[in-house]
Amino acid sequence: AAAMLRELRSRWRSYKYRFVPWLALNLRRQRRTLRYVPESSQDKIIADEDVFETLLKTFKALFINDFSRQADILALLPEVKCQYLELLTVEQKRSKVNSCNHQGQHVFSPEEVLFNTLGFTVSRDRSSLVSAGTGVFVTKGFVPKGMVVSMYPGTVYRKHEPIFFQSLGNPFIFRCIDGVLIDGNDKGLSRSVYRSCSRRDQLGPFQMSDESWLTATPQNPLAVGQYVNNCSHEKAANVCYQEFDVPGHFPVELKQYLPNIVYSHDIESHLRCVVLVTLRDIKQGEELFSNYYTVVS
Repeated sequence: AAAMLRELRSRWRSYKYRFVPWLALNLRRQRRTLRYVPESSQDKIIADEDVFETLLKTFKALFINDFSRQADILALLPEVKCQYLELLTVEQKRSKVNSCNHQGQHVFSPEEVLFNTLGFTVSRDRSSLVSAGTGVFVTKGFVPKGMVVSMYPGTVYRKHEPIFFQSLGNPFIFRCIDGVLIDGNDKGLSRSVYRSCSRRDQLGPFQMSDESWLTATPQNPLAVGQYVNNCSHEKAANVCYQEFDVPGHFPVELKQYLPNIVYSHDIESHLRCVVLVTLRDIKQGEELFSNYYTVVS
């Protein structure tokens, strides 16, 4: 009975920020956590261009590191292949790799690629908060203020799309300012829906999204944002969510690292992503904390 009560309390702590009656009763008491956004354009900590450049830089580094497995894609993109061969040559010289054969290159882990590219790594581990479960930590390096430090993965649902059954007992649903929902649950029905949509949208060798965030070893090491815990009185928020629409000119060969997929294939619009941006400098060993309790007016 005691164990069941603890489990119910844990679920309530995760769910209450999405329970409208609780929000209404606690607005006054929790005013310090409110976020008023008069216009969506003002809800940006950093410019979209900076988000784009960070993702582009990281994904290119991951692509080059995994170059030997990209043959089918590059065969269909000869001009792009030449560009990456030039980048690979530069990278080999930087790493003091003398062989010109890309199959002989040293392959780093995704976390090592992230550190070599952005100067830090992030990973999941047991949270420092009691009964919080899993959290996300800066495990190596240093993250300056105003840096993309993580991404919120999952299936993207637009208004009026069916998400009822996926939402039952699901604490990983993120609501965007315009009502778009992102289901970041990596288990159960949510997991099955994401994998189905991802395989539906694959075009030959071109993967339009990344399924690996559903596993313990994501190929995009930034795709752990759904496990960032809510801040508390003792642990202030050091990151915040920022919405980002992937532009149409995003390189097709790099979409394999995007940890999001749209639920409805026939809707013509930009893919919605959510990144987590640092509110201050974050040192090695620190846990990331965001603010779930957000009211947009």
